[in-house]
Amino acid sequence: MDVTVAVTGATSGIGRAVATAFVDEGATVAVSGRDGAAVEETVETLTDREETTEADAAGTVWGTRADVRDEFDLERFFERATAALGPIDVVVANAAVFAGAPGESPIGEVSYETFDDTMRTNARGVFATITEAVPHLADDARVLVPSGSVAHEVKPGMGAYGVSKAAAEGVARSFAADLKAAVGVVDPGLVATDLTGMERARDPESVAPLFVWAATEAPEDDLDGDRIGLREWKRATR
Repeated sequence: MDVTVAVTGATSGIGRAVATAFVDEGATVAVSGRDGAAVEETVETLTDREETTEADAAGTVWGTRADVRDEFDLERFFERATAALGPIDVVVANAAVFAGAPGESPIGEVSYETFDDTMRTNARGVFATITEAVPHLADDARVLVPSGSVAHEVKPGMGAYGVSKAAAEGVARSFAADLKAAVGVVDPGLVATDLTGMERARDPESVAPLFVWAATEAPEDDLDGDRIGLREWKRATR
């Protein structure tokens, strides 16, 4: 797979699984996260995997620390990634946080500090990720913003997370209207990660191929300015 992919929040959960899936397909992958040690471990693990994958044209795995709350971190991430790997074909704006336990965090009990940090990471972080990626995007690039039903369906106890995801989807749609690149939302359904705390949901590895499909095979018109998910993926690949 001759594509270069940049993934934020790539050291765990969906981000880690998506980065791994792209490596298994032979893509060149740039990873980032706010924990530098975790980024180094992720690069090492993906490099070992890349060396043993059966992909015909496995690419380079590269990474550096970048906190999506800091646009200057992201600026450096994309500048260095492009210098090392070339133009970016796919951006997965995955980094996100959830302070508290899902279903047990009433919005009225969320502190201003928690609300601000959640929005800065999950919504402004998507804005900053796409903004800083734009100068480094290849022709026909795609930008994927992970989200879920919490962004448009009322669910109790989701704190600032649901608000931030609704905002992130709005950011994605606005960029879709203004950019040549296709920008869309990818909804993998309920996924068991440290973020969600849901043990009975899908494994991140089981939904990672959805993101590969959305980045490389899904019809552009279905993605750009819209949301696609498991139903569309399974219908197209069954």
